[in-house]
Amino acid sequence: MAKKAPNPIDKHVGSRVRMRRMMLSMSQEKLGDALGLTFQQVQKYEKGTNRIGASRLQAIANILQVPVSFFFEGAPHGPGGHTTGMSEAPSPAYVSDFLATSDGLSLTKSFMRIKSSKLRRRIVDLVEQIAGDE
Repeated sequence: MAKKAPNPIDKHVGSRVRMRRMMLSMSQEKLGDALGLTFQQVQKYEKGTNRIGASRLQAIANILQVPVSFFFEGAPHGPGGHTTGMSEAPSPAYVSDFLATSDGLSLTKSFMRIKSSKLRRRIVDLVEQIAGDE
């Protein structure tokens, strides 16, 4: 029997759990301990392999100190997680995917510690020049 692909919304919610956990420098093991689960179960939630139930999502939100709605920000809409075209476009998935990586998180945390807004702007300009125009 073929493996069923994770639902896009479950995958999105899981990636937001991972991103927030990493923002707090919390291990999967520590989150699992707080929930009474193994780190493997947390891993499955984060990949979207296993769906997170409502009460468990509320517990995760409390532990990660965010409202439940945080996990759905930028999520695909409509049946099966597809956009309907009826609402405003969600934030591009590649942004949240990048922020969920250790490089993305490290870069963002370091960038936010730069006090000078002029310096931050110059760094953005530099990166845009290196990347080239689209």
